[in-house]
Amino acid sequence: MTYSLVQLAPGAYDLLLDGELMGSVVRSGYRTTDTIWTAELLEDLPVGKRPAPFKEIEHSFPTLEGVCAWLGDPVVKSNFGRSAFARSACEI
Repeated sequence: MTYSLVQLAPGAYDLLLDGELMGSVVRSGYRTTDTIWTAELLEDLPVGKRPAPFKEIEHSFPTLEGVCAWLGDPVVKSNFGRSAFARSACEI
């Protein structure tokens, strides 16, 4: 299973698993203090059907780097600031 993140805006990412949207990664809190990054599944799947490494519907981390390490260092792409045409041309 291969995860990837697609940045939608600063602090907001779609989480894809093998190219399919399955969750999100978002930042909450103030940018320099009390920041929490949360990886969250879109569906409330039973524990046995959640993709690894998800044991809960959401998991929180102090940094984006921590989320990425936990997900197995996914490819991170940015759609932030691009036109709809440029986003549609972006390969994931």
